Amino acid sequence: MPEPVILIKCLHPQLGQSLPMPERMSVHASGIDVAAALDEPVLLAPMGRALIPCGFSMAVPEGYEVQVRPRSGLALKHGITVLNTPGTIDADYRGEVKVLLVNLGSQAVCIEPGQRIAQLVVAPVCLAPIQVVSELPVTMRGEGGFGSTGR
Repeated sequence: MPEPVILIKCLHPQLGQSLPMPERMSVHASGIDVAAALDEPVLLAPMGRALIPCGFSMAVPEGYEVQVRPRSGLALKHGITVLNTPGTIDADYRGEVKVLLVNLGSQAVCIEPGQRIAQLVVAPVCLAPIQVVSELPVTMRGEGGFGSTGR
């Protein structure tokens, strides 16, 4: 199977100029860093959230998804994370990529135009069919969940 190619369409006039294009920050990075395509800074209050545009849309090949994940440095230093982690960009979505950030820290944080805010990870998906049945196969675990297997 050939390597998937993600097609990027620039939507913000400054993308690739004053706003960085999506890119891997090291040779073996699995995540593609994306930046805030803002015209002015956005202040995120503690426990506040904001939908931050990235200034591009994309075409993801069939059989793949793109997962939106937090940047570890923002999480460690400021408590900023992606609220619906991991977010999913489906193969048939063609709108602008936006990231739902939340500030879990105790101080307000300013998101600046061009600041790297999240990373995208390309992952294969299995589009398994759904079948409705009257009974499910029995397992040792059964219906136990949420801590039922111990610490």
